[in-house]
Amino acid sequence: MEKLDNCIRNHDKEIEKMCNFHHQGFVDAITELLKVRTDAEKLKVQVTDTNRRFQDAGKEVVVQTEDIIRCRIQQRNITTVVEKLQLCLPVLEMYTKLKEQMSAKRYYSALKTMEQLENVYFPRVSQYRFCQLMIENLPKLREDIKEISMSDLKDFLESIRKHSNKIGEAAMKQAQQQKTFSVALQKQNNVKFGRHMYINDRITEERNEIVLKHTFEEEDENEEEVLTVQELVDFSPVYRCLHIYSALGDEETFENYYRKQRKKQARLVLQPQSNMHETVDGYRRYFTQIVGFFVVEDHILHVTQGLVTRAYTDELWNMALSKIIAVLRAHSSYCTDPDLVLELKNLIVIFADTLQQSFPKKFPMSQSVPHIYIQVKEFIYASLKFSESLHRSSTEIDDMLRKSTNLLLTRTLNSCLLNLIRKPHIGLTELVQIIINTTHLEQACKYLEDFITNITNISQETVHTTRLYGLSTFKDARHAAEGEIYTKLNQKIDEFVQLADYDWTMSEPDGRASGYLMDLINFLRSIFQVFTHLPGKVAQTACMSACQHLSTSLMQMLLDSELKQISMGAIQQFNLDVIQCELFASSEPVPGFQGDTLQLAFIDLRQLLDLFMVWDWSTYLADYGQPASKYLRVNPNTALTLLEKMKDTSKKNNIFAQFRKNDRDKQKLIETVMKQLRSLVNGMSQHT
Repeated sequence: MEKLDNCIRNHDKEIEKMCNFHHQGFVDAITELLKVRTDAEKLKVQVTDTNRRFQDAGKEVVVQTEDIIRCRIQQRNITTVVEKLQLCLPVLEMYTKLKEQMSAKRYYSALKTMEQLENVYFPRVSQYRFCQLMIENLPKLREDIKEISMSDLKDFLESIRKHSNKIGEAAMKQAQQQKTFSVALQKQNNVKFGRHMYINDRITEERNEIVLKHTFEEEDENEEEVLTVQELVDFSPVYRCLHIYSALGDEETFENYYRKQRKKQARLVLQPQSNMHETVDGYRRYFTQIVGFFVVEDHILHVTQGLVTRAYTDELWNMALSKIIAVLRAHSSYCTDPDLVLELKNLIVIFADTLQQSFPKKFPMSQSVPHIYIQVKEFIYASLKFSESLHRSSTEIDDMLRKSTNLLLTRTLNSCLLNLIRKPHIGLTELVQIIINTTHLEQACKYLEDFITNITNISQETVHTTRLYGLSTFKDARHAAEGEIYTKLNQKIDEFVQLADYDWTMSEPDGRASGYLMDLINFLRSIFQVFTHLPGKVAQTACMSACQHLSTSLMQMLLDSELKQISMGAIQQFNLDVIQCELFASSEPVPGFQGDTLQLAFIDLRQLLDLFMVWDWSTYLADYGQPASKYLRVNPNTALTLLEKMKDTSKKNNIFAQFRKNDRDKQKLIETVMKQLRSLVNGMSQHT
């Protein structure tokens, strides 16, 4: 313990020595700290003040930053919404269009719109609930369309059942009038004109002229009556229902229903009334109902494909024939009046004649042709009467008649025809009819010359005999009509082409031809069917002109200066359309073309598209100017223009193209090809 106490004392002494040694430094440090304290407090106040001022200044920046963040979020949301709306709007527009078509009772168009919705539009927005609701609603709409079209068909069947009697009556009248007209015409052809120019010598002819004129007038009236009767039955429900069931893939159901119902109606038509044998009207009513039934079936046979077949109508007729024979045998046995038997015989003859021609019966020319012919003959008669007391010789009168007739044809008739042809409302079908009419009028000029020869007794072989100018007159009118056909046909093509709505920046083609082009081709097919009544050369010229104009329009569309960008997908889509044009040309829409003459109208487009589709620039540049060049029809300026449009698209669509080797190589290739094309273009311009 003593040692411990000694040790403690020693340590205390050492500690004291140490403290004494450092005491002055500690005092100095405390003194320094006291001096710094004031500065630290000042610094603290300054830092606090700076921090406060910094926080105050940063509040506005923070607010603005938060606003920017919020705006960026809103901008991103708006962009997303716009993208989604752009995706959804076409669907909504098409669905609205579908509703409008349903409201307007355009059911076939509505079915086509449904197909587009299902195949093209719905897959793009199938994740949205409104799309699912639309998809679920389409089957119901299809069923509604089927029910409505079937209801229309039932109304149609009821309508033709009511009007069969009137239709048959009109058909039998038409057959009877045709026979009456033929008899009157035969009488007129058998008339021998007198050899002396006296009015008494022309009495027979004038009477026959009057008979013929009355026949035409009666035919006009009856023709109007036939048209009115046909208008009583609107066949459009059959066409609509057939198209609708075909579009729905249920055509067989429609055909079976139609044939079944018509067979039931046939059995009702063949049932005679109990007192039919008492008057000829009973038989007439029976026959007209049967004729009306078969006129309708014949019409359906010729205007639809497969709904009514020849075998089906033959089967109906065999059934009807056995029933008709049985009815006539049963009821004619009660006839005791010979006059009634004679009337029945005549009625049976008319019935048989009616069932042997197709209806409605039409001449190739319009009714205006015989009317014009008769009017010209009446003018010749009037001129002849005017010359009776002028003490002229037969030769002078013949010359006067011919010159007057020439003036009538060249001034009056020709002017009327030209004015009619140039009217804006005259369509292609009317122009075709005018050409047909002028052809028949031209052929009739020979008969007018014979007519003048017969009434003046001056032979046409006489040296000073004036010839009729009708041939040249009608040729001029026909050529004018042909020119209008070419013009109006090209105008129609322009109207369809204006409906083209290509997405020139599409990445992939749709896989099928554009709708506007298919509509155009269908229109051309139908109009060229009408052109089969034209002279072959006119129809061929119109067809070739239409194909060339279409090809030129499509080329102009590609090279349009307002079109700045074209993607390879758009080129491929455009190629699908040109393929359809070539298929149309190869289908021989108008007979008479040799080989692939019509397809050559699209050769410029074909070679240009092949060059870009295959990207065969080495062959093109190597063979340029050679007669056997694969791309002989491709103009370097055209190729350069199209390539520039594709280059711009390639740049804008490939943001990182400069970092990808393949894209860099393609850009270099395009640049190289464009330089070579420019040199070719410059060489051509210098040569020119």
